[in-house]
Amino acid sequence: MEARTELLDALNTLRDRVAAARFPLPLPGAERARRCRNELLAQLDDYLVPRLRAPEAPLLVVVGGSTGAGKSTLVNSIVGRRISDAGVLRPTTRTPVLVCHPTDQHWFAGPRILPRLRRVWTPRRDDRPADGEEPTAVADDDPSTEEADVPPALAVETAESVPTGVALLDSPDIDSLVTANRELAAELFCAADVWVLVTSASRYADAVPWHLLRAAREYDVTLATVLDRVPHQVAAEVSRHYTALLERAGLGDVPCFTVPELPESTRGGCGLLPATAVAELREWLLHQARDPAVRVVAADRTASGVLASLRSRVPELAAAAAAQHAAALRLMRHIEDAYDAVGERVRRQLADGELLAGDALARWRGFPQDSGGDELLDAFCDGLSALLRGAVGDADERAAEAWRREPGAPECGRADELAAERVDIQVRRWRRCLEELAEEESRTADGCPLSAEEVAALLAAAALGGRRARGAGDALAVALGAGVAGRLRDQGDGLLEECLDRVLRGERAYRLAPLKDLDATPGQQVALIAALSVLWRRKRR
Repeated sequence: MEARTELLDALNTLRDRVAAARFPLPLPGAERARRCRNELLAQLDDYLVPRLRAPEAPLLVVVGGSTGAGKSTLVNSIVGRRISDAGVLRPTTRTPVLVCHPTDQHWFAGPRILPRLRRVWTPRRDDRPADGEEPTAVADDDPSTEEADVPPALAVETAESVPTGVALLDSPDIDSLVTANRELAAELFCAADVWVLVTSASRYADAVPWHLLRAAREYDVTLATVLDRVPHQVAAEVSRHYTALLERAGLGDVPCFTVPELPESTRGGCGLLPATAVAELREWLLHQARDPAVRVVAADRTASGVLASLRSRVPELAAAAAAQHAAALRLMRHIEDAYDAVGERVRRQLADGELLAGDALARWRGFPQDSGGDELLDAFCDGLSALLRGAVGDADERAAEAWRREPGAPECGRADELAAERVDIQVRRWRRCLEELAEEESRTADGCPLSAEEVAALLAAAALGGRRARGAGDALAVALGAGVAGRLRDQGDGLLEECLDRVLRGERAYRLAPLKDLDATPGQQVALIAALSVLWRRKRR
């Protein structure tokens, strides 16, 4: 009991790690990883954890198969009355129907298994209302079952003819044209102790049923197959060929039952097959339920098979998580490299005095006789804003080009309409700090011939003009002294570097934020492998 509790704790931990795994980047294999994650979660939530918590619970036998294989008619015939709709319309089974003995109903009335499905109880199909109308399904909670946001339902019925210890579940078509039906069928198989795969004489070689058979073999599920609706004339030949295919696929030991093609109205017009047509399958199901040894073997085999499959399935998820992390790191590195490159280029351009051109050059040549300090600062701010906006655009283009070379990478984030405004804000902030520095120095300096505006303009020219504005530093040294001028220039250079850093780092952070929000961290891989390791140690105990 203690060992089982420890195993359940480890299994719940692994389940939480699987649920937390995310594969947001559209990499090759990401869609398969998401699908495998969902299937694994369904199998843990709907089967493995409930089975380990309550090993004495009845076996759940899911009857599934292709469209038109006759699943509902088969279930109705085994039970002995109509509990699931059958007909020529496709899909017929929209709501899965579970039938069990009345004493086993409590096992399936609550969310012990298939917690996502709300329960619906239906009156007996052979109990007709007084007015002759067919009774309708009645939900236990909300009768408005046709609303789009209502979760899928599981119809629960009881029948004395079903032996205690086993429940039959009529599943939707595994190849239904309705996506929700296919997904629900897969979820139901994940919750089953025993799989009964039904195929027809005309479709037994289709790919979809064999995919399901291979999955059953992989998980070592207790399995039976039914070759249904086989014409008498070719019954022996079709059965022999189908058995040969099973043996070739390594499933030669799987019980195979053949049901002949018969009118479904042979039992008093109630849509049931003769009892003799399903006698062998019914006897096999009774044997699974009534023989304690066989029942334990069926449950343990499926549970052990699912547990064993975790050794390959969980590492596959961990590998997919690691691929997501590696891809996110590469994409982030492309953005960082692009912004580092344009940052170096901007600093090189400033050192070469490329900003001292156009209007800024004209204002500088006319300073201070023809151009005031404010006019020169305006020209420098306009030039610096244009330079930085161009640098941000170039960085985005570099990163986008690198992203296009990454397989499966999403579209690279570009500068939004507010990027230019953010750049202008930082440039205005740099100017304000420069003016405050110049004003403070002008106020404390004795006999300074320059106004605060002129000092700020000379500091801007010295910082932005590079070699072309050497005269700015000389003018400051003459007006304030070499020591004070050197200190001011160092402070001015620091303010400019802070401005460049704020712009480039800030824009880079905007581009990196969506990647960081993906949460594609190495922790997912580590958590999955660690949880699997703990589970396997507990299982060996």
